[in-house]
Amino acid sequence: MKKRKSPCIDQCDFSGSKGWCLGCGRTRNECQKWKSMTPYNMTILQKELKKRMLKIKVEIS
Repeated sequence: MKKRKSPCIDQCDFSGSKGWCLGCGRTRNECQKWKSMTPYNMTILQKELKKRMLKIKVEIS
């Protein structure tokens, strides 16, 4: 099975109110644990990241 590519876009900025990266939506802890996550947990997190990024966009504008 192929390893999933990280959602990181090399724009790390954790200055948002919730501590989420403004580039990918993950927390610092989630970034650190990405490589050791199971495919199932990666899928769940990726779905959550879509929601977080929408919230981040609203917060920024």
